[in-house]
Amino acid sequence: MKLIGMKKVRDGFLKNYELTYENKAGHEKKFEIVSHRDMTSPDELGEKVSGVSIVAECEGRLLLLREFRMGVNREIYNLCAGMKERGETIKECIARELYEETGLQVKCIKRILRPSFAAVALSDIRNQIAFIEAEGDFSDHTSENESIRAAFYTPEEVLKLLETEDFSSRAQAVAYAFVVKNLGESCEI
Repeated sequence: MKLIGMKKVRDGFLKNYELTYENKAGHEKKFEIVSHRDMTSPDELGEKVSGVSIVAECEGRLLLLREFRMGVNREIYNLCAGMKERGETIKECIARELYEETGLQVKCIKRILRPSFAAVALSDIRNQIAFIEAEGDFSDHTSENESIRAAFYTPEEVLKLLETEDFSSRAQAVAYAFVVKNLGESCEI
């Protein structure tokens, strides 16, 4: 596969780009993506980190957000997450997003993973995943465009949610790993 061209086809919060590839049979293939960034060159695809997803625990419980997402017109379980602001470090972004979405503070950062792609079939957006210990009390600092209810859940509660509720894929994977880490895994036939 060889990228032979890129052009912006729509501007907005998300910028739409049309990529033209030469496939392995030598034919042209058009592919559309979205990005948070203005790009002038294909070399810029996937080069910048846009934000962070936060895996927060407190006293053996996992933080999950129950939030309304316009793109699917429903409430889902999700991780605390957000976009880096201009000039902001990843650690500053973690602290700000955690506080804005939950009212909690960072007690300690255990690990920040290297950047990964958020939705490779649709976008060049890259995020980092941070594993933290959180502390404090919940309070609402969200904007008028966000509907978020944050809570900590035990492994048993997370297991029940996984069986009955809608999740973002990243939150679902984290929730499952949290359950396995704390309760073990059994085979399902």
